[in-house]
Amino acid sequence: MPWKDVDMMTLRQEFTALAQQDGVNFSALCTRFGISRKTGYKWRERSMTQGPAGLQDCSRRPCNTPLRTSQANEELVVKVRLKHPTWGGRKIHRSLLNQGHIQVPTPSTITRILHRHGLISEKASANSTAWQRFEHAQPNDLWQIDFKGHFQTGQATCHPLTVLDDHSRYNIVLQACLNPDTATVQAALETAFRHHGMPVRINADNGSPWGSPSQHEHGITKLTIWLIQLGIRISHSRPAHPQTNGKDERFHRTLKADVLHGRHFVDLEEVQNAFDRWRMIYNNERPHEAIGMATPVTRFRQSRLAYPERLPEIVYPQEDLVETVGWNGHVKFHKRSFRVSSALHRHRIAARALSGQDGIYDLYFAHQRFGQIDLRNAEKHD
Repeated sequence: MPWKDVDMMTLRQEFTALAQQDGVNFSALCTRFGISRKTGYKWRERSMTQGPAGLQDCSRRPCNTPLRTSQANEELVVKVRLKHPTWGGRKIHRSLLNQGHIQVPTPSTITRILHRHGLISEKASANSTAWQRFEHAQPNDLWQIDFKGHFQTGQATCHPLTVLDDHSRYNIVLQACLNPDTATVQAALETAFRHHGMPVRINADNGSPWGSPSQHEHGITKLTIWLIQLGIRISHSRPAHPQTNGKDERFHRTLKADVLHGRHFVDLEEVQNAFDRWRMIYNNERPHEAIGMATPVTRFRQSRLAYPERLPEIVYPQEDLVETVGWNGHVKFHKRSFRVSSALHRHRIAARALSGQDGIYDLYFAHQRFGQIDLRNAEKHD
């Protein structure tokens, strides 16, 4: 039984003094002080052999803890976390294994170490939720492209352009841009195509310079025309559904946490230097939970689709109705005028008959379907 809630040392001193008297009824004394006979004998023995010092509480810590993480390993875990403040137990575990360390603590043990050192906040723990997303079977089947929200440097506004491979999560483009326009994006993609080859498809949101939420099929722009001419398929996220480009959106969260949060930059050059350093870590060192704790570089490879220095000629099937788009995006089929897109001015497009629906045609630029017309009416139908 426990000691009564009074000054503990006073109680122990009083008990041991009485317990050492001749003829004391030891059982009754223990009952009076509310303790067991075993506890009473313990304190009497300590008092007789150690004096008043023996009445202090002893540490309950075991003399030997063979399963406890070594001090060296614990310091190693803390060092990695301080270098990469957003990495959790699983990433740190895999990173240490990749570096050749042996007897690496388990991910759960690493998480406990981080908690013990105050390196994981309650909010971070609450937000630690596993996500499972669809991914394409091979690298370069799909690239996701987007601008991360702009921010101000000391000299200019920065618009970070990001391109991510869907299968490997490999970051292909991370560029600090002055302008989020067609020329800037096309130049960045040209460099990427020459270095990595081209993807089968690129997915983007509905904003400029690659789309328009107000137009059918999310619009066709000068940038998407160039990509289509290269043979690349273009798709767009559904309006108000950014999760369609979810891997790139998730990449933006990591970029913000690791590079941008709480920092101010002098100019775009300083931003780009920070981007380049972090991109190497992200692609080559940082274990990625969504791909089994592998690093993106281990799952990425160069595309077999080489970038052509000349745009290939567009050839349509003979059964298509082919016309050249005029001013303001107008085109004529069977003497009826339809407005398609001003970006297609001087480009040849095709109307392809829709099977089983007489008079209804899908509109194509090269391989890309971008709209539909109904020759039974004078207006274009979405």
